[in-house]
Amino acid sequence: MKLLKSIPLLGWIIIAIVLGILTGPVMPVWLGGVFLTYNSIFSGFLGFIVPLIILGLVMPAIAELGKGAGKWLGITAVIAYGSTILAGLLAYFVSRWLFTSTLAGGGLDAFGEDSGSGFTPYLTVVASAGDSATEIVLPPVIGVMSALVLAFVLGIGLTAFHSKVLFRGAVEFRTIIESVIRRIIVPALPLFIFGIFMDLSASGSAMTVVTKFLLVAIVSFALTFIVLLAQYSVAGAMSGINPLKALWNMRDAYFTALGTSSSAATIPVTLASAKKNGVSDSVAGFVVPLCATIHLSGSMVKITCFSIAVLLLTGGDISFGAYLPFILMLGVMMIAAPGVPGGAIAAAAGLLAQMLGFGEVEVGLMFAAYIALDSFGTATNVTGDGAIALIMNKLTRGHLGTQAQDPADEKVDAGVGSETELHALAQ
Repeated sequence: MKLLKSIPLLGWIIIAIVLGILTGPVMPVWLGGVFLTYNSIFSGFLGFIVPLIILGLVMPAIAELGKGAGKWLGITAVIAYGSTILAGLLAYFVSRWLFTSTLAGGGLDAFGEDSGSGFTPYLTVVASAGDSATEIVLPPVIGVMSALVLAFVLGIGLTAFHSKVLFRGAVEFRTIIESVIRRIIVPALPLFIFGIFMDLSASGSAMTVVTKFLLVAIVSFALTFIVLLAQYSVAGAMSGINPLKALWNMRDAYFTALGTSSSAATIPVTLASAKKNGVSDSVAGFVVPLCATIHLSGSMVKITCFSIAVLLLTGGDISFGAYLPFILMLGVMMIAAPGVPGGAIAAAAGLLAQMLGFGEVEVGLMFAAYIALDSFGTATNVTGDGAIALIMNKLTRGHLGTQAQDPADEKVDAGVGSETELHALAQ
């Protein structure tokens, strides 16, 4: 039992994929229907919870960014968001260039119920009523885009009016959502992915997916290094230091993140590594913990590469005009991604379905591919934080703690609360 508990999530995902491929062709129809029933229930629950994930994660994230914020927080957030978006754009253009000829028309546009496996779920969970007597209707309480807009409105409102009660409620709601991800969604993923690859294997598509995704994995891994080189080239040019030496000084943070797969758990090592590059204590102590939450360029690269691959395999639209809004919105979702394995892709699942038209199988493939490279994406994220710390160290001249806050941030509107209450909220 202890041995089973010691297996990491990635290990379970690999086991699920291998078992799914091996058992698919010999799986009895009745048992295959059981696994697809599980997948249908899980997918239905995921569709229900995704808008709540967006609301629960984005709302307090925006409120915390604005709470007691000075101009340097805003500048850091803009740099982090810009870095994440540029990483996504790089991944998009490289993916189109490399994958279009090899993945386009992959013959996998039959994902879903008519995949040809012969398996049929005994019960399906759908968002709206249909004609089947075996369907359970579980509509989400709010749409994905509505949840995102509401999260912005409430998050900005909490920043403006400094309500301690509402802010505490938002943080506690986030705790609930993170618990759902950690205790329900993530543990349920391996069996969900097993069902997907079992169905694909029975229909003869599994090996096509695996072999083509190997190319995508190699490209996305290489792109993370290109992103880091670009980040440190800019940081080195601004700071007047050798970018390769600065990147090498962050090696401890990179390899620690490979082992932990957590930006938050790597913060102490990232702090020490950033200081090796001459970043002051005050700047490192401000930038590194903040960017561990809002700077996810490595995660952006992975999601972009694999989503482009899925779109090509299924005949989806990969035009720049159609995909750019997804990158811009994904950059926002990355800010609110919870620090658990698979948390970023769980937060992005709603956008994949809403903006790219992904269904149950496509989302499942994205989960599997993302988690397989999770540690490398996290390592890229935390290492890139060191580049932003260098840039901020140059902009602030290493004295972030002595910079005056924006006077507008210290004002409290009449009737909203006292300065004492605002200070207490900012703690």
